[in-house]
Amino acid sequence: MVIVMDADEESTGDAENLEEEVTAEEPIHDEAVDAVEIHDEEVKNGDDDCDGLVSDIVSVIEFLDQINGYRKTQQKECFNLVRRLKILIPFLEEIRGFDSPSCRHFVNRLRKVILVAKKLLETCSNGSKIYMALDSETMMTRFHSIYEKLNRVLVKTPFDELTISEDVKEEIDALCKQLKKAKRRTDTQDIELAVDMMVVFSKTDPRNADSAIIERLAKKLELQTTEDLKTETIAIKSLIQEKGGLNIETKQHIIELLNKFKKLQGLEATDILYQPVINKAFTKSTSLILPHEFLCPITLEIMLDPVIIATGQTYEKESIQKWFDAGHKTCPKTRQELDHLSLAPNYALKNLIMQWCEKNNFKIPEKEASPHSENEQKDEVSLLVEALSSSHLEEQRRSVKQMRLLARENPENRVLIANAGAIPLLVQLLSYPDSGIQENAVTTLLNLSIDEVNKKLISNEGAIPNIIEILQNGNREARENSAAALFSLSMLDENKVTIGLSNGIPPLVDLLQHGTLRGKKDALTALFNLSLNSANKGRAIDAGIVQPLLNLLKDRNLGMIDEALSILLLLASHPEGRQAIGQLSFIETLVEFIRQGTPKNKECATSVLLELGSNNSSFILAALQFGVYEYLVEITTSGTNRAQRKANALIQLISKSEQI
Repeated sequence: MVIVMDADEESTGDAENLEEEVTAEEPIHDEAVDAVEIHDEEVKNGDDDCDGLVSDIVSVIEFLDQINGYRKTQQKECFNLVRRLKILIPFLEEIRGFDSPSCRHFVNRLRKVILVAKKLLETCSNGSKIYMALDSETMMTRFHSIYEKLNRVLVKTPFDELTISEDVKEEIDALCKQLKKAKRRTDTQDIELAVDMMVVFSKTDPRNADSAIIERLAKKLELQTTEDLKTETIAIKSLIQEKGGLNIETKQHIIELLNKFKKLQGLEATDILYQPVINKAFTKSTSLILPHEFLCPITLEIMLDPVIIATGQTYEKESIQKWFDAGHKTCPKTRQELDHLSLAPNYALKNLIMQWCEKNNFKIPEKEASPHSENEQKDEVSLLVEALSSSHLEEQRRSVKQMRLLARENPENRVLIANAGAIPLLVQLLSYPDSGIQENAVTTLLNLSIDEVNKKLISNEGAIPNIIEILQNGNREARENSAAALFSLSMLDENKVTIGLSNGIPPLVDLLQHGTLRGKKDALTALFNLSLNSANKGRAIDAGIVQPLLNLLKDRNLGMIDEALSILLLLASHPEGRQAIGQLSFIETLVEFIRQGTPKNKECATSVLLELGSNNSSFILAALQFGVYEYLVEITTSGTNRAQRKANALIQLISKSEQI
């Protein structure tokens, strides 16, 4: 999938934001407000006087104002909600002392909504980061629901019974307008986050175990340390217990991604779906607390065979050896590069652990036997590599197919396969006159290319021209996987150049024009990445990329509008690109997206128009004919952050052109 960025931000790789407009409004009724379920300790007696109720509400709002650690995916909306709730404080202070039945009823209903807001904000502070990123639309619906409920309560404020200053009354009226406006808008999502989540949860996308994507997700979700993962594990277990309605697929998605993050840190993957709320790896017994220094930083379990590595850190021998065997040359805890990978037994710590266990009558858990030893796996891979050179066609077919599956399974297999010398043989099979072998060979290389080291090995073996040949002439699946392989390899800047010089762009454009939905998406992703290289922009334009992109803008059902606009933004920075896309009908299309597209559509379209107009004022004049100015003004107050920046810049550009 495509990462959206400014044309002048190409080299940074920073992602901007993706936003989906919520059009369906949740019907909220007064009864729904009154029927809100509140925690027992938060429920007050319905006969409390207004002063007591007001004090409760003010205390809750002040408490919420102190929370800072909201999950990144909902952080902005959390702060917006708290900011709006704080507007109520002067109003609440003014209604102290009024104690009529209607006042008590009003304040009681207001308190219930505030408590619902408190519960949501606490969830956004303590809940599972993975779940909230996965189900961000539901989370946003909950915010909208609160805005609607709060508005419904405030519009029925009994102002005729309350002596309220005009200033405060105006603030409440303004707040109601804000709440209505907020309910019609959706906060932004990060496009890279949305795309990466889609990829890792896909069962068919070979990039679902790409370490670069998983690392990026871990960073965005702030799940990069052992402590973060410990907290997230507990949050997920609580979520599974509380959310009885979560389907098994969603639960598995969440747990699988958690385990991918754990593997990234060298931690042992676990199946927590059917475990109790506290994982044994993280258990601190109420009767017996294990000393922290006895626990392996990777598994968080008591060490049986502690060893010291070059940084002086101690780990369980088996765990750190797996970390090294996976190709890592850093310390999992400090992230320092290691001078060497030697392991030194930590006899002193081992003796301390044994003495402590004996003194406290603590039984050390037995290690589970692995069904397949590492040596057996190496032997299996060696046999498969040997079979790739077999003179028997069926043996070659079986071998390359099995290797394709192994390469997809996990990072360790990709390292083993590469170290066994499979890559040169797989590259040779790309030109083999058998469509099945070609398809499995290119897909195996795609799976292997997920590993950063393997990317270089594959390109150094001269695989790119052969992959492009399959992209041109292979069967449907082989062509699609070839496009995905070119995308993966093009992560390296030198490969962007090689693919462009090897005439790899025209067949990608052809796949974009005539491929299946998956083929179009794979081609679009690869073309975006390749177009980050300046020379490749011209090649893409010469290959006729503009028309397929314009076609994607016409078919909203394909769901690739933002991605198409992202590539058009890159092309708009190229003189030939501006000439190719700057037709009147395209300007009208841009203005239409700016007028009534999704928030992300508006953002992307405004960025493209700004790039075009910055180089040629005639594009701005054409857009003005279609009424773009008033739509830009609206975006400056209601658009995404990036859209607001672009809209303001475009308005300034329009002002300058009018002065001229």
